[in-house]
Amino acid sequence: MAFEGLTEKLGATFKKLRGKGRLKESDVKEAMREIRMALLEADVSYKVVKDFTKSVTARCVGTDVLESLTPAQMIVKIVNEELTKLMGSDAKHINNNSNGPTVVMLVGLQGAGKTTNGSKLAGLMKRQGRNPLLVACDIYRPAAIQQLKVCGEKLGIPVFDRGTQNPVETAKEAVQYARQRGHDMVFLDTAGRLHIDQELMDELKNIKESVKPNEIMLVVDAMTGQDAVNAAQSFNEWLDIDSVMLSKLDGDARGGAALSVRAITGKPIKFAGNGEKLEDIEQFHPERMASRILGMGDVLSLIEKAEKAFDAKKAAEMEEKLKTNRFTLQDFYEQMVQMKSMGSMEDILAQMPGGANLKGVKMDEKAMAHTEAIILSMTPKERENPEIIGASRKKRIAAGAGVKVEEVNKLLKSFEQMRKLIRQFSGPGMAKKMKRMKGFGGFGGFGGF
Repeated sequence: MAFEGLTEKLGATFKKLRGKGRLKESDVKEAMREIRMALLEADVSYKVVKDFTKSVTARCVGTDVLESLTPAQMIVKIVNEELTKLMGSDAKHINNNSNGPTVVMLVGLQGAGKTTNGSKLAGLMKRQGRNPLLVACDIYRPAAIQQLKVCGEKLGIPVFDRGTQNPVETAKEAVQYARQRGHDMVFLDTAGRLHIDQELMDELKNIKESVKPNEIMLVVDAMTGQDAVNAAQSFNEWLDIDSVMLSKLDGDARGGAALSVRAITGKPIKFAGNGEKLEDIEQFHPERMASRILGMGDVLSLIEKAEKAFDAKKAAEMEEKLKTNRFTLQDFYEQMVQMKSMGSMEDILAQMPGGANLKGVKMDEKAMAHTEAIILSMTPKERENPEIIGASRKKRIAAGAGVKVEEVNKLLKSFEQMRKLIRQFSGPGMAKKMKRMKGFGGFGGFGGF
């Protein structure tokens, strides 16, 4: 995950401060030197690092901090606030056009992930109730138009293209088409280059003049570090961009681009691509990202993921089944599928407070897959009534799942133990029992939870 190295180094620095109790000004300055080195190693711009540490130091050496009961915590709080400020303070939305389709012009260097992440953004807008249109304006990169069409088909979003026609004319026709067909958002997938050149910028400027987009969004690859910041600076000088989208923020990037690009361009990061799936995109929240960098987790984003995976109707049915002790293996399987839609267990842990300290903990995704295979190898009747599964059925299920009979036995035993536990909490007084229960640590034995 991006920022992993930075999170570790900052965590070590703060641990030293907490170990000292009362702090002197020299302690703070030593910590700032370590923070400065950690940021530079994360590929953050030198100027940004210099200004950031200067600002943090000025706040940290104040009497109210050094003489507080928990100065180390105060310093963490200040660093958190300054990191948030560095990345833009609060989340920003797309500039909306109330008098017609909102036109978003996606720009960036070739290879930054513009086509895929532009499609992800259009998909996100569709899930939020908008009616987007994707427009193919990249006539130079081989298969660029086809790639956009594939993304559009998967997302159920129409793609407007005119082959190798002049991209400026295509953009103008697309906006008119959107207005006539009731599309309230238009995403222009423009051409990129391996490097910035006059020809590329002239074409982009002509598109800008022709359709007057409400938002020019630059897509930058978070894994390119300082190069991403240089590209952002150049695009901003040529086009006066409105915002930035970071792609590949889920990779092992050092993350310097996220901490530098807003400070260098003055333009907010509005969205971030965080995975390979077309659903893997999220609004960029500076305060949440700062918390993740400092190892405090990102509980709000985790809750939002859970809400997306949450099915209110199924939840009500599940609650009723739990109350009446009718929870089956089919129900358990559906819960597993719902949890998987939130991402890998390691990603979920990383967003919890202290998740950075669990780096060495490996969730057994393979065991979870085995559990899923075993349940899917059962007949519907067996899932509803596991007590009918005898020796011959176990052999058949194990063969179908590609596992040993012992694993089938383990699953059935764990499921029966869980049902016994559910019985203890069902019936009269269930609410009181649940309140006394301090936490259900997952389904032990089920898929390595």
